Parts: sequence; structure tokens; C-alpha cells
Amino acid sequence: MKITRRLLLATTGLAVAGQAHAQTETGWPSRPITLVVPNPPGGGTDFAARLFQEALGQALGQPVVIENRSGGNGNVGILAAARAAPDGYTLLLQYSGYHGANTALMPDIGWDPNRDLAAVGMATIAPHVIFAGPGIPVSSLAELVGHIRENPGRVTYASAGTGSIQNIAGLQLAQRVGVPMLHVPYRGAAPALQDVVGGRVDIFITTPSSAMSLLQGGQLKALAVASEARLPALPDVPTTAEAGLPGYTVDAWFAVFAPAGTPPPVIEKVNAALRAATRNPKVQEVAAASGVVLRPLTAAEMDALARQDVETLTRVVREAGLRLE
Repeated sequence: MKITRRLLLATTGLAVAGQAHAQTETGWPSRPITLVVPNPPGGGTDFAARLFQEALGQALGQPVVIENRSGGNGNVGILAAARAAPDGYTLLLQYSGYHGANTALMPDIGWDPNRDLAAVGMATIAPHVIFAGPGIPVSSLAELVGHIRENPGRVTYASAGTGSIQNIAGLQLAQRVGVPMLHVPYRGAAPALQDVVGGRVDIFITTPSSAMSLLQGGQLKALAVASEARLPALPDVPTTAEAGLPGYTVDAWFAVFAPAGTPPPVIEKVNAALRAATRNPKVQEVAAASGVVLRPLTAAEMDALARQDVETLTRVVREAGLRLE
């Protein structure tokens, strides 16, 4: 009798689990979806989330609620999303710098990008631009490269913090030029831009959306776009390849991930909604004006890109000896 009852309970449990799984796949979504942003309001990650929020909700038939959970270099929000139930009702708007570099920068952060998160699809790609302030006598990328070589270790570059994409971009530029530069880290892009504009730091390699007003006001010089194509928002600024430095690209991406174990049909449904959102005229207009690129990818393509960036950024961080405690 005990064995029969145990078998009955086990069978019932499996049936209930199977029904819940089937409901998650076929009836999803039946309530609002939380999109975790591991940053405070403002900045590239939050911008990407709000760019897609309305169109994504329309495509899925349920409201998408943005939840900003900042702290710990993104780890607070990322860990919360990774530990959420894998039912599709909690998603993460992930930033490539956190995804690729955090495990190398900080020990024991509690999540692994390849194990704990499932790629869903791309939101935006933000090509970086090499900006120069008024304190450095250059007006082109070629002149900057010459100036760096003539002043080894004395040309300064700003970043939004140690281990950030801007920090890594500066390291890679110095490696390509063959001469070291001096890193000046800040707590965010805003104070970094202030010091570049003020002439206290020479260059800043960052996304154009944060610097557009300063550029238009003549307080910054855009030397080159570190991407494969020119930006519609900056049509007169050449790519790094066009300016004489082929192969130097710095693209940050902002993508949607789900907790590992989320049913594939749910992931495919969100991916289809993301791809549909990129065709929304309003989304396209805002993206173009802000200097970000819409590049829809399948979940498999996003997964491959994310894994490659984990490998690349981990190597760069470790070779440079970067560390955050």
C-alpha cells in the first residue's frame, strides 16, 4: 500500500509539473512581465529597456514592467534575474560589459554567464566613438595615433570605471598603437565627460548617445566610429577602418536574457517579439537619433555572440590584470 501510494504521489506530482510546464509554454504570458535592468535609470541599459518596453508589451500581449535593480557593478540585478523562476515572467536586459567581464573582474559573484542565463535576443548595439577633448591637439584618428606614439604613457583616456567597456577599449587602442596610455577611471560616464570637456583628460571612447549634446555644442571632437559602418546620427564621422585603423571595433550590446531553464517556446516567443519591435517605426526613429543600431538575432545567434564575448573580455581583463573587489 505504501509503495502504491508513493507511486501515485510521484505520478501525480509529475502530472502537475507537466501541466504547469505545458501551461507555461502554451498559455504564456498571462500576466505582466518584469524586465530587470541592473542599472539605475538613465544610461545605455536603461535606454535599451525603455526603447523596447512598449513595443515588446504590444507584441506579447502583456505589459512589460521595468525594474531597475542597480549595485555591485550590475551583479545585484543580474543575480536576482538569474535566480528567478524560469517561467518567462522575469527577464533581464543585460549589458555586454557585465556579461563578458564581471566573472573575471570579481571572484565569487554568484552567477555564471554561460550556466545561469539563457540568451533570448538582441535589443541594441551601441558602437563606440573615439572622442577627443579640447586639451589635446588632434582633429583626426591619424593625428591621435601619432600623438600617442610621440607621448608614450602621457596621453590620458577616461572610463566609467575599472573594467568597464571604455577601460577595455582604451587598453585595446593602446595595444593596437603599440604605446601605453594612462587610464583615468571615473564613477560613470557623466563625470568622465565633464573632465574630457574641461581638458583634464584627453580622450574618451564611449557611446554617442551620452555625448551627442556636447558634440553638437562643439565641446568634443568625434574622431572615428569604432564599428564596421558609419552611424546615421554621425554621417560625417569615419569608421576606424576608414580612418586608418582597421580591425579596431568597440561595440557594446544590450540584450535580453532569461533564467536558465526557461522553456524554449517562451524564449522563441520573446525573440519573435524583439524582432518585431525592431521593425516598429517609432523604435527605429529613436534608435537612429541616439546612435544605436538595431540588429535582430535569433536566440542561437545571440547565445553564440555572448559566449564569444565572455571568452574575449575575460582574456583582456586577465591579461591587463584588472580586478574589482
